[in-house]
Amino acid sequence: MNNIIILIWTLTLWIWGQMTVTQNPEIKSIKRGETVTISCKTSQTLTSCGTCVSWYLQKPGEAPKLLIYYINTLQSGTPSRFSGSGTNSDFTLTISGVQTEDTGDYYCQSVHLISNSWVSTQ
Repeated sequence: MNNIIILIWTLTLWIWGQMTVTQNPEIKSIKRGETVTISCKTSQTLTSCGTCVSWYLQKPGEAPKLLIYYINTLQSGTPSRFSGSGTNSDFTLTISGVQTEDTGDYYCQSVHLISNSWVSTQ
């Protein structure tokens, strides 16, 4: 089987020094058919919008494509092998039975209410 490379950018985003978002691991090389789990952690619990976490896949030369929104809702066209879960500050994207076409860069995005302003991170 061919190895599939999935890049998971380790993102640490500073928003007015109040919020960070971190994804791990940075890179995974797995075989087709295996299961991969990607974590996304926020430095603060998402209380104002606890379901405001989305996952994106970006392939080389393409715009990011929305896979999952509201933590676990599949965007139309997203294969059922993708699933999202999590609460508070810990969120996970799971790909069960990875396929070659799943190769790419994965991003989590969260929305936060900070100082009465909605701020989106990625």
